[in-house]
Amino acid sequence: MLFRVTSAFRNLSDLRPILVGAALTGLAMASTAAVADDNTSTPVEAAPRTIVLINPNSSTGATHSMAELARMEVDGQASVEERSNEGAPALLTTPEDMENAIPGVVQIGTEVAARDDVVAIIVSAFSDPGLEELRAVVDIPVYGIGEEVFHEAASGGREFGIVTVTPDEGLIESFRQKAASLGYEDQYKGVRVTPGDPKVLVTSPEKLDEALAAAVQESIDEDGSSAVIMGGGPLSASAIRLQPQFDVPLVVAVNAAARAALRNLE
Repeated sequence: MLFRVTSAFRNLSDLRPILVGAALTGLAMASTAAVADDNTSTPVEAAPRTIVLINPNSSTGATHSMAELARMEVDGQASVEERSNEGAPALLTTPEDMENAIPGVVQIGTEVAARDDVVAIIVSAFSDPGLEELRAVVDIPVYGIGEEVFHEAASGGREFGIVTVTPDEGLIESFRQKAASLGYEDQYKGVRVTPGDPKVLVTSPEKLDEALAAAVQESIDEDGSSAVIMGGGPLSASAIRLQPQFDVPLVVAVNAAARAALRNLE
């Protein structure tokens, strides 16, 4: 057979263009097949998704604790980045503190919202300072831990109370106003405040847990609460530790907001 093919040409130089063309065609087909095989075997990576948790106060320890709770809640379905409001006090205890924290919250939120990977922001202070202001200037969902924990505590028509370490009357009144604004005034059973200086109390996890446990019991026994909100982001870790002691849910604000953010991603 080879003799018959080559005999049709006067010499090998006549055959060379055909052989070269066939070789090039074969290489091209092999390359195309390799690319196709590579495309089918290499999965396309999903774009990164980041939820930024902004602590409106400057306590990096509290920020990290709250971010860890959020990370456990989202369970790898998004990453959680933590940011502290460095120009604010380490603990926000008055309405003035909350008001003064707003510019820092908005600045941080505006900066991170410009990134492609950031899909949601959590404002992680119970009174939600800067929540509405931030929502007005960014195009991604913004969740306040105070707002979301009210929704969760009141679900199913439950009556609920709040336990906090902050005795400021203006701040306590703002809790009632928030319950009313969200449509839960009839379910709201009021606030129980731990005794002593809150700035001192939050420095000792043992003393904080003891004081909060007593306040939770009062909310249940004396106010008739079927769920108790832990009124403040820095109290979240205590709520996790104390939950086994109580039959009613201790609703953790950070977790409620993280769950709301996660639902929006699904």
